[in-house]
Amino acid sequence: MNSRNYLARKLSASKWLGLLLICAATFSRAQTTNSEATNSVSTTPPPVPVLQIQADNVKAHVSPTLYGLMTEEINFSYEGGIYGELIRNRTFKANPTNAVYWNTVGNGSISLDTNQPLNDALNVSLKLDATQATKDSPAGIANGGYWGIPVKDSNWTTSTGWDRQPIAAYHASFYAKAANGFDGTLTVAIQSNDGKTVFASAEVSGLTGDWKKYEVALTPKSSPSSKDNVFKITTTSPGTIWFQQVSLFPPTFNNRANGNRPDLMQLLADMNPKFLRLPGGNYLEGDYINERFDWKKTIGDISQRPGHRSPWADQSPNYWSTDGFGLLEYLEWCEDLHMEPLLAVYAGYSLKRDYIKPGDDLQPYVQDALDEIEYVTGDATTKWGAQRAKDGHPAPFPLHYVEVGNEDWFDRSGSYDGRFTQFFNAIKAKYPNLQIIATTKVKSSTPDLIDEHYYESQEQMEAQSQMYDNRPRTGPKVFVGEWATRVGSPTPNMAGALGDAAWMCNMERNSDLVLLESYAPLFVNVSDLKRGGSMQWPSDLIGYDALTSYGSPSYYAQKMFSTHHGDEILATSSQDIPTYTWQPPARRGGQAAAPRQIPSLFYDATRDSASGTIVLKIVNRLGTPQPMKIEISGTASVDASGEAIVLKSDSPNDTNSIKDPVKVVPVTEKVDGLGTSFTRDFPPYSITILELKTK
Repeated sequence: MNSRNYLARKLSASKWLGLLLICAATFSRAQTTNSEATNSVSTTPPPVPVLQIQADNVKAHVSPTLYGLMTEEINFSYEGGIYGELIRNRTFKANPTNAVYWNTVGNGSISLDTNQPLNDALNVSLKLDATQATKDSPAGIANGGYWGIPVKDSNWTTSTGWDRQPIAAYHASFYAKAANGFDGTLTVAIQSNDGKTVFASAEVSGLTGDWKKYEVALTPKSSPSSKDNVFKITTTSPGTIWFQQVSLFPPTFNNRANGNRPDLMQLLADMNPKFLRLPGGNYLEGDYINERFDWKKTIGDISQRPGHRSPWADQSPNYWSTDGFGLLEYLEWCEDLHMEPLLAVYAGYSLKRDYIKPGDDLQPYVQDALDEIEYVTGDATTKWGAQRAKDGHPAPFPLHYVEVGNEDWFDRSGSYDGRFTQFFNAIKAKYPNLQIIATTKVKSSTPDLIDEHYYESQEQMEAQSQMYDNRPRTGPKVFVGEWATRVGSPTPNMAGALGDAAWMCNMERNSDLVLLESYAPLFVNVSDLKRGGSMQWPSDLIGYDALTSYGSPSYYAQKMFSTHHGDEILATSSQDIPTYTWQPPARRGGQAAAPRQIPSLFYDATRDSASGTIVLKIVNRLGTPQPMKIEISGTASVDASGEAIVLKSDSPNDTNSIKDPVKVVPVTEKVDGLGTSFTRDFPPYSITILELKTK
């Protein structure tokens, strides 16, 4: 994901057209509606489309790693998202002059103090002047988290809530020291914004003139679920106190310390992903070299991690990463979801055209990448494998793919060819079995895969839904590392899901070439959608606020494809597929583009070689039911009964939201009348998966 100017920074020259297509979507849908209306009054009914599936003709095998995840720090995806930390600006480094997101309680006053650092990494502290504190008027500090501190009802039963764990203690911790003369206690609490309800509290005593870490458990009492709450540390004793790394964690997925938010992790687990592209796109690069994802500064004790500015801070000021969610946390995320890391290494180019020339200047960064791979895969006898073991994970992690850089087609210096080759040669020399991914075409070496990114309108995704069918199988394989049908905000609507499904049929049908794919962006915090708020990029797969979360229609399309496919790609052919007329926007220079006929039905057929079950996917983007005749050859019989998983809606604008999280979700149903030849009506605006048992 690129955080340059909202348009120019994300899209390559070829993507300008794709983005303009979004603007034409309303017009083109109107054209489609008119076309359908014309067809409906025709005296000659259109022919029924026919799909032939050759069960005895296996074209290729489905890539076992096809469906994965891509994420990065955008839309408050990590801190304020999947990372469990609830305190915003916990290290007071988000703004160098102001303790943003912190407020005073009572007669206290706060300020940033660079004269009382915790250490070289956390080189500032929050000074609380509580000299006016009394028993009747406590003084202290308060933090409202990322648009609220969540407290959940013990009887919460929604499928996307933290219902898989009973109410358990929140873990609060902080470093503190006090000026001479302070002998009081601190009260640590979670309470409602209006101060009327204290959900949990604990006492801390024994502050001295030296920094010390304090930890308490906070167990909220049963109450209605809410997010309109704050975290407070107060005292009734006068004095001066300094704080650093003030933290609050709710129960986490698999109860990991410094772990992840359970509901978001469960949504991902339900997708059965095979890999995670980490640490992201722009987030890998940073705006400048010193703001890149410097992985060595993200490991070890979190109190020794300095953090860094987000590349999206231009759009959302004070967007800061504490790097509490660092390299090991990514790897443990992979471990928890039984997926592999796909590691992107910094390749010497940052977003604001800050780059390093190939050769001696680049060599330290090449070595840094080799060290990073060793941290991931090395055993305890290696330097960086030993460091990983010291950090708490003795066992190496599996790794098969390494990506060099991110979206390097933006590098106008022309240096990527040399930079990639320098990385490629060094990595292959030490790790010959690793598959190396380039982010754009290179000439000086031959990468194993090329990363292609597509952000398009529904019409464009459907127009290119046969892109890979006839692409030559020579040369590098393909990793579609970022893609999305950009229809709907903050998360896609059903039109977006239909475009996604058409594109996924294309990728799955050609997954001997397209080995990996990952939708982007994965997450969006929907709490504050105005400019400068919680969202920097619309059409995101999963939405959430501080309390709950939901999957978009596109999420369910992804889940359906990822969890329902065989391992063999069957040969297919079709006749009389209906089309609609699409008017592409004008080309650069104002030259009109010719209208195009775009398919309205999309399909893909795979088979599970162990069971013989054929998994047929049909996407109907029309607003009317569409009959289709299915003819299956090369098998003795097909059971008359089977199962269908259907995602559909009454309107392409239907969507899910925090308030209505399950408006558009798949439904599983039993179906009859199947066989080696049958006709079935596919609902309007629908994605259907038919599981056909063969003999």
